[in-house]
Amino acid sequence: MNQSIARTLSNVFGAAALTVAAIGPAHAQTSDAFSSVKQIKAGVLDVGYVDAGPANGPVVILLHGWPYDIHSYVDVVPLLTKAGYRVIVPHLRGYGTTRFLDPKAVRNGEPAALAQDVVDLMDALKIDKAILAGYDWGARSADIVAALWPERVKGLVSVSGYLIGSQESGKQPLPPAAELQWWYQFYFATDRGAAGYAKNHHDFAKLIWKTASPQWQFDDRTFDRSAASLENPDHAAITIFNYRWRLGLVPGEAKYDKLEQRLATFPAITVPTITLEGDANGAPHPEPAAYARRFTGKYKHELIKGGIGHNLPQEAPRAFADAVIAVGHL
Repeated sequence: MNQSIARTLSNVFGAAALTVAAIGPAHAQTSDAFSSVKQIKAGVLDVGYVDAGPANGPVVILLHGWPYDIHSYVDVVPLLTKAGYRVIVPHLRGYGTTRFLDPKAVRNGEPAALAQDVVDLMDALKIDKAILAGYDWGARSADIVAALWPERVKGLVSVSGYLIGSQESGKQPLPPAAELQWWYQFYFATDRGAAGYAKNHHDFAKLIWKTASPQWQFDDRTFDRSAASLENPDHAAITIFNYRWRLGLVPGEAKYDKLEQRLATFPAITVPTITLEGDANGAPHPEPAAYARRFTGKYKHELIKGGIGHNLPQEAPRAFADAVIAVGHL
């Protein structure tokens, strides 16, 4: 367990909390929760989600990234439910069993839309307030909800920190080495890239997994379990939309314009927050010193060592669960 998080848990709960938080991955206990995905109509979506743990427990919502799925949390969920939390893990739009209610809806991947999905899901499930935790696209959505709807967020755990951006900031050139890391964003800007991702998204995802987590030795069974979620009929279109929107190549939907305008001011996040970073994250990510000032409430940053890459909750589930438990008591 990370030492500073351990100290937080010890101060709040004493030795008993440390025992709960130190429980290791429990593969045998995850099958029931993840094999019985529920569905609920929320906003513009029919959302597929895992709902585990006591119904009256404090709520944690875990948000996955691209190109992964809910199984990033397959070993985090039992750690949190054992600690008494109710854990919700939704398939994001374009993944798994989540579908648009309107077949003619724009397959929109802009950040404000994905964040609105989280709020809509909370409303549908009658969840007033929750701890939000995520990485990659999921961390960005969690950041946005925490920034724009702080009254709905008890605490935030965000891998790679403050990921809120805007189309205007996306137009700014980066140093060549940083631009190289975003090669796929430029690929997706082309018709060839859109066709290539639609045709080869399985192999594309595996390449991203390997480059983003170069020291993670995942097997084919682990990858294929998550890759099945990419067969969602909207997945490729939402992915392409997201990266094209970032470069200003496609407009967002008008109904999200006011949210995007607020996000373009880079609003501070005032809720209690723990940011995490793996010591072997091969995906593009900001340095902690660059974003620490964006968190104006109670705040900690933790570097998770041991060759941990981009998919931090799946690679280091104990550390991720420890952070979720600790942030609720900062």
